[in-house]
Amino acid sequence: MTFGTLDGSELGDGVVATLLYFVVGVAVLGLGFLALDLLTPGNLRRQVYTDRKPNAAILLAANHLALAVIVVTAIMTSSDSLLQGLVDSAVYGVLGVVLQAVALRVLDAFVPGHLRAIVDEERMSGAAWAVAASLLAIGVVNAAALS
Repeated sequence: MTFGTLDGSELGDGVVATLLYFVVGVAVLGLGFLALDLLTPGNLRRQVYTDRKPNAAILLAANHLALAVIVVTAIMTSSDSLLQGLVDSAVYGVLGVVLQAVALRVLDAFVPGHLRAIVDEERMSGAAWAVAASLLAIGVVNAAALS
């Protein structure tokens, strides 16, 4: 088994590219958190990490997983040029955040038991899991649309 030769500059370029794509991915996840926080009642950070509301945590986890699938697909299908690849990944990542937000609004409008009631419940709710599964499914569809 041979690994080929690694030129120091190739390795350095790879490390820099990895770090830059990581920054884009984390920025998209952060933007996704902010969007979800705006679309759900109350302070999402407090609800998940301080109040430990299970339904808020379920929605946050599903949204992050959906966005991660979108970001990974955006990175994998982006241009081979580093700068263009970063721009591609950022644009499609932000588009994914927007589409996830729209999907959440549609779910909130058409599904009985609005998000406020679901997120505010103290006990884990089947409705939260249903919304979470929908968010994840929509994220996978968004990712497929990128490829």
